[in-house]
Amino acid sequence: MTTPSLILLDINLPDGNGLDLVKEIREKNLPYPIILLSANDTDADVVKGLDLGADDYVTKPFSLSVLRARVNTQLRKKESASGEDVVTIGGYSFDFERMIFTADGEEVSLSKTEQRLLKLLVSHQGVTVSRDDLIDRLWTDGAEYVDENALSVAIKRLRDKLGAKDYIKTVYGLGYMWVKNNE
Repeated sequence: MTTPSLILLDINLPDGNGLDLVKEIREKNLPYPIILLSANDTDADVVKGLDLGADDYVTKPFSLSVLRARVNTQLRKKESASGEDVVTIGGYSFDFERMIFTADGEEVSLSKTEQRLLKLLVSHQGVTVSRDDLIDRLWTDGAEYVDENALSVAIKRLRDKLGAKDYIKTVYGLGYMWVKNNE
């Protein structure tokens, strides 16, 4: 079963009210960031949504680049709040707080893109992360077009630097995965 990283929720649902769903999610203490989307743009509407537990509120119409930035902000907040800044897997140690990465005790220098890519893969161990998701989350500078070859090159460099060909797997036609427990 895959768990969501974030919930993007329209208030006006065809079969109910999105605000009721936010309330239900928060009552169950589910840890997902929630961004509400709505044409309801009064201060009272925004306050009500945030008071019920939404992490952000975006009014329609909105630009895709603004929505993407808000999604990325919530995902960064979630990652930094998780407290999982040091990850040890096999002979690897990844300290995402101090940006120190080691493979078999040897420190490895990674570019910023490689660091973000590694964190995305490791934080989703055993789950295939799609190429589109990786591209959207790695290249967040608002560029309209990123050559898909850039992702392939970043994956190859990361594999080579870490010697992680047994850990970073290509799931053909879908994306990439950091194999859980080197299965």
